[in-house]
Amino acid sequence: MYEVELKFHVADIAALERRLVALAARFGQPVEQVDRYFAHPCRDFAVTDEALRLRRVGDDVAITWKGPRIGSGAKTREELELGLATVATAVGTADGADTIDRWTQLLEALGFRQVREVAKRRRPACVAWAGVEIEIALDAVVGLGDFVELELLAEREGIPQAVARLESLAATLGCTTPERRSYLELLLGDERHTS
Repeated sequence: MYEVELKFHVADIAALERRLVALAARFGQPVEQVDRYFAHPCRDFAVTDEALRLRRVGDDVAITWKGPRIGSGAKTREELELGLATVATAVGTADGADTIDRWTQLLEALGFRQVREVAKRRRPACVAWAGVEIEIALDAVVGLGDFVELELLAEREGIPQAVARLESLAATLGCTTPERRSYLELLLGDERHTS
């Protein structure tokens, strides 16, 4: 499966929420997400356009590999995500913070290097649009501000139709200039310019 995503910087998140409510979007509870990105010991993910991430949401931790982006419109890439078991400790079961720290230790022992941590508050939603359910994330990213992500999963042959659906919803929401860079790329770009 391929993750097909359009992301936009949002100047007025409350106005965007009102537009989503008018479209009968269903909102979930906000969650805090911590993403740790890693560099591979033998290849440069910046060159191969891949990403390896540990994500913690509460006590749940998952590892995700994102393949190279394809196409030039929406950010589309193959994605493999696996939930990770909670780490057991001498005093019982660890929480999510302990689990992500232990998995970080394992990856570093294997030669991976932590590049950066990205923290955000995400409010998930979904809306019925053009015959499908589109996943929406309203993100407040530490150090970057507010964003909205529109996402569908598609088989390779369904990517053009998924892109068209996302672009149609984005236009209705008044989102006009997609951001193809990841939050990690945006943060690293800001750090390079301020160093």
